[in-house]
Amino acid sequence: MRRRPRIAAALLAVASAAAAGGAGASDWAAEDRAIREVVAGMQAAWNRGDFEGYMQGFLNPGVVFVSRGRFQRDWQGTLDHYVADYGSASGARGTLCFYDIRIEPLAGDAAQLVSRYHLAREAEPQYGINTRLMRKVDGRWVIALNHVSSVDTPDSGDRLLATDCRP
Repeated sequence: MRRRPRIAAALLAVASAAAAGGAGASDWAAEDRAIREVVAGMQAAWNRGDFEGYMQGFLNPGVVFVSRGRFQRDWQGTLDHYVADYGSASGARGTLCFYDIRIEPLAGDAAQLVSRYHLAREAEPQYGINTRLMRKVDGRWVIALNHVSSVDTPDSGDRLLATDCRP
């Protein structure tokens, strides 16, 4: 007999959490599209050499960026890193492609995004995975936390490798 109140309490808690989580399935589809548009806009900005445009996808100034086993300072530090490492010429910048994008809602204003990327360029191409915490700030999705894991050779099991991503 004591199980029914516990089950009812558990169901109530789950229902309350779901209601507090914000958007329903159809609303989340719109949020998912909005996040994908941010990523597509970043990719387009990178590929035209617009690093400041690329950085519009990140929380400014509070983004936490982790790469090469280090934290970048902040938004400006991340921009400085991109300009120093990739901004000297279009060959150094390469062509960036994000693909195999997986988005999971965490709350009405938060989502986890995991995607593969390929930075196609003649010298030192990169392949890897981005793990991102997306936050909706002032009505706009931005990357609040970005972790990059990169390698020099593609994953042999990556059947989705962006074949149209060429330098």
